[in-house]
Amino acid sequence: QVELVESGGGLAQDGGSLTLSCAASQGSFRYYAVGWFRQAPGKEREFVAAIIWSGQDTYYSDSVKGRFTVSRDNDKNTVSLQMTNLKPEDTAAYYCAARRGAVYYTGATFDFWGQGTQVTVST
Repeated sequence: QVELVESGGGLAQDGGSLTLSCAASQGSFRYYAVGWFRQAPGKEREFVAAIIWSGQDTYYSDSVKGRFTVSRDNDKNTVSLQMTNLKPEDTAAYYCAARRGAVYYTGATFDFWGQGTQVTVST
């Protein structure tokens, strides 16, 4: 079983930056694709970014492309989400998730989820 823990959330100003981290507190996702999702109040959870097992291929939603960067360090068993030029619309609880599979595709299901970390961007 893989247990994930997110960290790095907090309050940022419009145009500011934050970096979120996802670590496996139990198990390993070295060979798993990892995704980031977010959910704002009153909204459904949405896909943000994903990275395949090797880190060579990444995927982003249109709303964050060019502003967010997902990366991973498999030796440390961590995945990061670097967020720049944050906007109030980015305010949400952010979750990392891993799937039993090396690659990502649109609509892929994820098997393991973290507890979430709150990101709030002020105007």
